[in-house]
Amino acid sequence: MKLAILSRAPHSYSTQRLRAAAVQRGHNVKVLNTLRFAIDLSGPEPDLHFRGRPLSIYDAILPRIGNSITYFGTAVVRQFEQMDVYTPNTANGITNARDKLRATQILSRHNIGMPATAFVRNRADVRPAIERVGGAPVVIKLLEGTQGIGVILAPEAKVAEAIIETLHSTNQNVLIQRFIAESRGRDIRALVVGDRVVAAMRRSAIGDEFRSNVHRGGSVEPVDLTPEYARAAVRSAQIMGLKIAGVDMLEGHDGPLVMEVNSSPGLQGIEAATKLDVAGAIIDYISNEVAFPDIDVRQRLAVSTGYGVAELVVNAGADLVGTSLGESGLTERDITVLTLHRGATVIPNPRRGQLLQAGDRLLCFGKFEEMRSMIPNRRRRSKVRKLPKEPITES
Repeated sequence: MKLAILSRAPHSYSTQRLRAAAVQRGHNVKVLNTLRFAIDLSGPEPDLHFRGRPLSIYDAILPRIGNSITYFGTAVVRQFEQMDVYTPNTANGITNARDKLRATQILSRHNIGMPATAFVRNRADVRPAIERVGGAPVVIKLLEGTQGIGVILAPEAKVAEAIIETLHSTNQNVLIQRFIAESRGRDIRALVVGDRVVAAMRRSAIGDEFRSNVHRGGSVEPVDLTPEYARAAVRSAQIMGLKIAGVDMLEGHDGPLVMEVNSSPGLQGIEAATKLDVAGAIIDYISNEVAFPDIDVRQRLAVSTGYGVAELVVNAGADLVGTSLGESGLTERDITVLTLHRGATVIPNPRRGQLLQAGDRLLCFGKFEEMRSMIPNRRRRSKVRKLPKEPITES
């Protein structure tokens, strides 16, 4: 396999470990500075130049895109995708994960446990937002922060309002998040590769510091994840569109609470804590995927006029409840069920004898018109009606 590691830090621990793991396995690997690429859209096919010369052919890339070059870096990754070069982390996945608000919005749509979060801009909305997430103390996070920078614990609502007002005055966007006291300055970093967690560590803050990041002086120790925590980490990475990710979770009273999904996780802390060859697991995964890569379903199916992918939900009381896939009539309507989701269980390529239950979600490929006719009308959210004020009577 010919692999390119996209990194501006060739001498960093993570880049060196990934390169060494690839060389050890007999792969041809190069570390290429992301900013030295030029995107060429002048010809009949998408192309890239590196250091002023046409880029040679690569089987795969491993993006290590820093915060400061997200826009250009993801543009380069997207160009590789258009050239059918395999990447474990797509441009869309990196972009989604890099924006804390966007990531929170996406994960909340899929019932991932997270600390209660609010995002406001008007000064009058700050105090109600603080109350909605559970009241003070609250955590204030800059959307562009990393490695614990731009994360502030406000002990009182007035202090939180003052901090947010100051940050807004400098055109900074912030999230207001519930402080999870039971985590006691600790969190879990799970390193996801493909569909499994290959390593996990618990990070603990030092002294009065509530941020557990290693860059803030936090200590680390290996941890064996329960199936619940491992499943939350893998699902979060997959939902974000990342095959390689560091998923940070708090240990809440009711289970894992996902804080962040990192598309370029550092390897030094987790390899030191667990003594595992995480870099090797990443290279092995990429090598296996190069032979049989995923495809962008939305782009590839766009040429099939009238056909596409949609998700159908089996509602309680519907005719499909209690019937098998073979008896459902979906095949006769030119609809193929690719995957059945039932709670936290995923059943790929379900058999015709699989019985359907209320709440099942079916990922289907077929005629849009047929699938559209099976989607129930969207339920409108009811508005909270305000009670009329009592008239003021003079005594």
